[in-house]
This record gives sequence, structure tokens and C-alpha cells, in this order.
Amino acid sequence: MNSRERVLGRVRRALADVPRDDVPYEQAVSRDYAREHGDRSAEQTVELLAENLADYRAVVHRTDADGLAGLIAGLLEKRGSASVLVPSGLDGGWLSRTGVTRVTDRAESTPRELDRVDSVVTACAVAIAETGTIVLDGSPDQGRRRITLVPDHHICVVRVPGQVVSSVPQGLERLDPARPLTWISGPSATSDIELDRVEGVHGPRTLEVILVDDA
Repeated sequence: MNSRERVLGRVRRALADVPRDDVPYEQAVSRDYAREHGDRSAEQTVELLAENLADYRAVVHRTDADGLAGLIAGLLEKRGSASVLVPSGLDGGWLSRTGVTRVTDRAESTPRELDRVDSVVTACAVAIAETGTIVLDGSPDQGRRRITLVPDHHICVVRVPGQVVSSVPQGLERLDPARPLTWISGPSATSDIELDRVEGVHGPRTLEVILVDDA
């Protein structure tokens, strides 16, 4: 008998006198929690998202569709980026104003190759205002998970108000749990036991979020 079998055996013995419950999990667990906190308009929800993103040390920019390409070009130039990683389904117009070398998202790319890329530009699946969280789901305009975890600079485009929700429950309703979901709340950061904050350990050191008015 191995350790797994011994543990499971103890669990079975502990539950031996507990009546069998055939209630489906979806019904057994109460879902009567608040779906959102407060009653906000779409504009207020977007403002809350911007506030919480900034609180997590993301750099937030606002523009409309006409100004998006110019803004992205300006951010890449300011960063001094010589290369930018591009998901296969990203709108080509977003990078039409920059001459930075484009690196295609390839399955055979090694971590070392990705680490040499200066920036990555992606879209997102949904943004959650109450937690200041952006979620990527691996769609063609977002690429595979690792392309947003290895490069040091991530520019993420969020269409507002269409892609913004107030709460996590509302965000989950828009996501497919079978997809590779990446939840981002600010740039990568960690702290040691003395609370010294270090950024860039588990992902990009710099996260820039562009809120694009899609009205």
C-alpha cells in the first residue's frame, strides 16, 4: 500500500457513517453572494478599472481607435524597443505607425529567444474593474501564455466599455474555463520576508494598459 492509498483509506473510514449525498455540486454550493459591489455606470466602472490598475503600478493610457496606432508607436519609441512580439491574430493596424522589428509568435520559440524581445503587444479577453485585473485567454489576438510572461514590457489593449465588467463573477461568465487563462493584476512583483518589493520575477517588469474607447 502506498501513501496515496493509505490517505484515501483514512478518508473513507472517517466518512463511513456519513449519509451519501447525491446533490449535484452546482446545487450544493450556495451562489447567493453579491455579483458586484455598488451600482456603477459603464463610465464609472471604467474609471474604477483605471484607478485599480494604477494602484497596482500598471501605467494606464486612454485613447480612441484613431489614436491607438500612434500611441503604441510612441510607447515603443519611449521604451527604446528594437523588437516587439506580435500574436498571430493581432490587428495589424495597431502597429502601423511603428517601424520596430516584429517578432512572430512561434511554437518553437525558446525562452531565451523570447527573453531577447523588448516588448509584446496583445489584446485581452476581459478586464475586471473591482480587482484591477486583466484576463488573457490565449485567443489569436493575445497569443500563447508564455509570450506575455517572458518579455519585460507588455502593452495590453482593452476596449472600453465593451470588455470591462465590474466584478469577478461577471468576468467568469465571459470566460471559457477550458482555455489557458492568465490573470494579470499589475506588473509581476514579489516581496521577501522583509517586504522588499522586486518587480519582473514572474513576468513583465512593466505593464502598460491602453484603454481604447470603442463607442
